[in-house]
Parts: sequence; structure tokens; C-alpha cells
Amino acid sequence: MKLLKDLLYGVSLLDTIGTTHLAVSKITFNSKEASRESLFVAIIGTQVDGHKYIGAAIETGARAIICENLPSETAEGITYILVKDSHAALAKIASNFYDEPSKKLKLIGVTGTNGKTTTSTLLYQLFTNLGEKSGLLSTVDIKIGKESFPASHTTPDPIQINYYLNEMVKNGCKYCFMEASSHGIAQKRTYALHFTGAVFTNISHDHLDYHGSFENYIKAKKALFDNLPKTAFMLTNGDERHGMTMAQNTKAKVRTYSISNDSDYKGRILEHQLNGMLIKLGMHEVWTKLIGTFNVYNLLAIYGVAIELEKDPLQVATAISSLNSVAGRFQYIQKNDLTAIVDYAHTPDALENVLGTIAKIRTKNEKVITVVGCGGNRDTTKRPIMAKVACENSDQVILTSDNPRFEDPQSIIDDMMTGVEMHQSHKVLCILDREQAIKTAIQLGQSKDIILIAGKGHETYQEIKGVRKDFNDLTLAQEMLNQKYPS
Repeated sequence: MKLLKDLLYGVSLLDTIGTTHLAVSKITFNSKEASRESLFVAIIGTQVDGHKYIGAAIETGARAIICENLPSETAEGITYILVKDSHAALAKIASNFYDEPSKKLKLIGVTGTNGKTTTSTLLYQLFTNLGEKSGLLSTVDIKIGKESFPASHTTPDPIQINYYLNEMVKNGCKYCFMEASSHGIAQKRTYALHFTGAVFTNISHDHLDYHGSFENYIKAKKALFDNLPKTAFMLTNGDERHGMTMAQNTKAKVRTYSISNDSDYKGRILEHQLNGMLIKLGMHEVWTKLIGTFNVYNLLAIYGVAIELEKDPLQVATAISSLNSVAGRFQYIQKNDLTAIVDYAHTPDALENVLGTIAKIRTKNEKVITVVGCGGNRDTTKRPIMAKVACENSDQVILTSDNPRFEDPQSIIDDMMTGVEMHQSHKVLCILDREQAIKTAIQLGQSKDIILIAGKGHETYQEIKGVRKDFNDLTLAQEMLNQKYPS
């Protein structure tokens, strides 16, 4: 329970109607969740304007309203707070409600098109291995120490973020590693958080349906670093074309990591096999079970973060050697020398990186069969590029459904087919049903072939016409391999 006047500390107010000296037991931006003594924040979202539900929130018990536009009629006994930006107000109020938990631990944010989940999860694994009780906020998992909670968004809403951060503090966590999506940053979900440091992985074609242009997408990512305090550090990819662009206006200490260019944290691949890599991180040689150049960047990022947080370099390098791959990120299973790889690659750049890694470890005496689709009701411009990348780097391509959502799967595949050049068309099959597409790929596969199942990775569902059904690429691939090669 908090007083409204205390929750409003640091919030930019335009007007107040009613008293702020009242108790608030709950904050919500969903009118259905409003209850007695709650504060309702009217958010203007991409689909719904919360201002339409102010009356409904009051009916279910809300005593105070945060809004950008006052209703034409105000209810007696209700306090109305007019603000310029409800998203920013919600973030600050949520932080105040939980006594600013981000200031009570070391919070590290990770943003970029690809590598957010892997980098944040590996940081959590690394610091746990180093004996530090830590928390994780990621697409795949939310962790408080060793306890796990289901994750529903890449970046949760500000109320959830601060709730979990507060739980981490109460449970003795010293660190939290958090994915920061472009949507989350743009919608001020990370606003009012106190970051000790932040990592930029890379940026490529994605989410243009939401941001409108690549420039806006860059600005959304960049805002995380623009708002860092001077006491923080920023670790940016020195090989990424926009790596230093991200650092232009930051007040934080800037550090770089790279494979090709000079940087503060330099790495390279010494040996590359399907079961792992021997890499050099700074002055230390490390064997890792992770594979792919993209994972070298991820490991360099976590190495750099650990050193910036004053961990011993040798202990860090030793702990990195025991890290496991992240769910749905280049997870592979083998039977009778047939290999199936499941990866979350759902952007052209990510798909090219994964197929490039396969190209480095293959012998050329086998086929690479790629199963890939694109999500419905999302950025359509990347669809032909995804198909083009798959065709240029595979011997056989099966275009299929990803999460079609409310779109016709055939129209998504038709969009993808526009990226297939005539001389590549002979290698393409179109199979709408994803289960059948994966089964077909494994049936086509022979000894030593490599089957890449891309796009969904860790997801355990498929969304079709608004309905989610259980679906797991890795589980299905394992079942099909067992059927093809019974023990």
C-alpha cells in the first residue's frame, strides 16, 4: 500500500483534480484488473486506447486515474492526474510502487536485433556459475535465483518488470540481466529503470511494420543508451556498422568488443566443429559447446560485461567453458549421422548467420535442407529476403507456416516466393502445414545431411487464427528421427 502522492514523485504532471493523499494498493492499465483502491493508468496502445475504459475501471473500484486526456465528465470522489505521456508515467509510478528496485541490484540491459536472449541468458548462467545469485528477464525465461517463471513478452510491462526486480531484491539477487526489445524501449517499459550497464549486439532488418522505417528502429534501440547515467557502462559491437552510432549521445563509459576490428574485448575462432569451438577471448583460450561466429560475439559480450563488473578474467574464461546453449538457439540432435538443428532465426541476418555457420562445419558431401516460414501480421518486407537467403545457402528449401496468426499462410508463402530466383526454384517445396514440412525434411534427409528448422526456436506453440496450439519444433524433430531410425 502506497500513498498516491508518493507514487507521483518524479512524474511530470500537467494537472490534478482531487486529492493525492489517498492509499493505492494496486496499479493497472487493464480496466478488467482494476479493484478497490487501485490506480488505473490510461495507455494509448497500438490497438486499444485505454482512455475508453476509464469509466469501466472506476466501476470496478479504481480510485485514481492517470491519463493524457481528461474525460468529458469526471466522477465524484475520483482523483484524475493529467500527464503528457502515460507510458512514462506508468514506468515511473511502477518503480516508485516497488521502492525503485533497479537501484538495489546491478541491472544489465541487452538490446539488438539478434542475440538478446542468448546474451542475457548466458550472462545469467555465467554469474550463477561464478557463485552470484542473479535474476533473468528474457523471452524464454524469467528467473529469480534458480526459480523459473513463464515469460510472455520479450520485455514485460513496467509493473511486471518492477515486481520481478523487487522479488529478486527480496531473494538476495545482486544482478539482473534483461532483454530490452525495441518495442519495449519505444513504449517506455524500460523508462525509469536504473541500468548499471547495457549491451548492443547488432541491428538488421526487423519490426519495420511497427517502427515504420529502419531509422526509427535504430532510434528506438539507441534510446536505451541515450538514457544511461554517467555511472554506467555501455558495451557495443565494434564490428557492427551501427555499433558506434548507438554510443553517440550516451553519458555512459563506452567499451567495445569485436572479432575483426580493434576493440577493448577482442576474440577469434581457433577451431570450429559441430560439437563446439576453441576460441580466444582476450588473452584466454576457451573451449565452448556453443558454435557459430554469432556465438563468439555473444561470448565476447558476456566476457566484457563480467570484466566491467570487476570479475577476474581467468575465472570468467573458465566459467564460460561450462556454459550451455540457450533453448531454441542452434540446438541440434543427431541420429544415424543425420543432424537436425532448431534455431529461432526469424530475420534475414539471423538466418544467414546460422546457415553461414553450417557452411563452415559441413564437408560439402552432404545436403543442407532448410525449413523456414515467416510470421503473419508482421513485417512483410523481409519475407522475400528470408526465402532468398535460404535458397542461396541450402541444397533444399521447404517454405512453410511459422505463426500465421490471422493471415492466410498461403499468402505469406506467396510473398516469400517472390524472393526465389528462377534458377533456384527447382530446390523449393511449399508445404503449408509446419508439422508435415518438418516430417518431409527428415524423410528427405540422408546420412550426414543437415536439416535446419528455422524461425520458432524455443516456442512451444503455433498461433493460427488467434488460437494457440501446442507445437514444438525440437520435440517433433526428435520424434521423426526416432521413427526414421528406431533404436
